[in-house]
Amino acid sequence: MRTARLVVLVIVVILLAIIIIQNREPVKTHFLLATVEMPHILLLLITAAAGFVAGLMAALLSERKKARQEKREQQQPQ
Repeated sequence: MRTARLVVLVIVVILLAIIIIQNREPVKTHFLLATVEMPHILLLLITAAAGFVAGLMAALLSERKKARQEKREQQQPQ
């Protein structure tokens, strides 16, 4: 199972690297009230990093909720 995760992770990283390398031209990006021109590669890296952080936060919050629920179950008299 651990090897399968590693293989999938390596494939995703390679595909992401290919996409980033092929998209280096500048693009205009609109975010709220600001318009910024940046290389497409930077926009893709920022988006990938934001997705990674969001996934990490979701996993951590899920683990925290699970730990609290287990603690409550252990504290309830049987």
